[in-house]
Formats: sequence, structure tokens, C-alpha cells
Amino acid sequence: MAKDPVCGMDVKEDNAAAKTTFNGKEYFFCSKSCKAEFEKNPEKYVKNESDGGHHGGHSHHGCC
Repeated sequence: MAKDPVCGMDVKEDNAAAKTTFNGKEYFFCSKSCKAEFEKNPEKYVKNESDGGHHGGHSHHGCC
């Protein structure tokens, strides 16, 4: 199970709505809008992920 770096939702890798690779690591997303948000500024979410947190939910961009 992976965690969507944008909204923090648990995502099954084999059933993810979208995925991308950044700096050699694969990221999985609950929706295409979360992937689009990530791709606008991946460093924001990669840094956030390393801090052990997540962006704070879906409401900021309505991904799900």
C-alpha cells in the first residue's frame, strides 16, 4: 500500500488512479487531480513526505 503524497490517502499500487516517477521514485495517487497537483510542484510534496506528514486532505483541490 502506498500513500498519496498530496492528500495522504492510502492507495493500492495496482489499483491507483494515477502514478508518476520523480527523482527515481514512483508515486501513486488516488486521483488524476492529485497527480496534477503533485506535478505542479513535486518538491513541495516530497519534502512534506520526508517530514512524515501530508498536505492535509482533499478539500484544497477536490480530488475525490
